[in-house]
Amino acid sequence: MAKSSDRFLKIYSQGSSLSTLTQIWVDKQTGVNYVFQASGYAGGLTPLLNRDGTPVVTSVSPYQDE
Repeated sequence: MAKSSDRFLKIYSQGSSLSTLTQIWVDKQTGVNYVFQASGYAGGLTPLLNRDGTPVVTSVSPYQDE
């Protein structure tokens, strides 16, 4: 479980470590969302983008107390 001092919070997870794993993480300081995907021994992390190319940003206030 995430500690309140952790900067990133996992808000979505699909798949498992035995197959393709997709997760969405939120930076609790900036609100920027990141998508992480892993398959086998490879993985990658990138900002999650809106249709217009800007980063997806969520309000950080719900995550400040977690």
